[in-house]
Amino acid sequence: MPSRIAIIDYGSGNLHSAAKAFERASQEAATGHEVLVTTDPDQVRKAERIVLPGVGAFRDCRDGLKAVPGMWATLADEVAKGMPFLGICVGMQLMADRGHEHEVTEGFGWIAGDVRRIAPADPAFKIPHMGWNTLNLVRPHALLKDIAPGLHAYFVHSYHMELRDPTNLIATASYAQEITAIVGRDNIAGTQFHPEKSQKLGLALIANFLRWRP
Repeated sequence: MPSRIAIIDYGSGNLHSAAKAFERASQEAATGHEVLVTTDPDQVRKAERIVLPGVGAFRDCRDGLKAVPGMWATLADEVAKGMPFLGICVGMQLMADRGHEHEVTEGFGWIAGDVRRIAPADPAFKIPHMGWNTLNLVRPHALLKDIAPGLHAYFVHSYHMELRDPTNLIATASYAQEITAIVGRDNIAGTQFHPEKSQKLGLALIANFLRWRP
């Protein structure tokens, strides 16, 4: 039976594009993974890796995920057991302690920090932050193995994670300030940008996630 990637379907996320990108990365990297978009916690428990996408407001995504019976607890349990986990955009933000979008909302608390609105010092930099940016590597990580500097990632967001523990920061992007772009510790990682829309960089990062042995 092939190793399975569980992409969580909770009504928020670019699921079709994400699934296609993971399928393509698996084929090109010859990792042999099956990609499953699922709302079933039992299927998540049987998977080898978890991907949590997310588009929209922090509270809406949190509530949508909790509305899937058993899913919030299953993700917490499997991450605690060491299953590799990748959060994308708001899926990454949900890894934080709290989100501050409209109201304070609790996240998973896996990465110490709060998700707050980007406030560029230069008014020429508009919010949402939308478009292509290069990544500034803060520390090496398996997700960025053999990825050449200078490649662009695609961002679209108004909030970003402000970390309390700088050792969890992997990469930033410059947008009149340093924007948190990749976070991670142990068996979990998250990207504020969309790897499924980030062409060469995104496919390389996904392939690295599929090979990652934390």
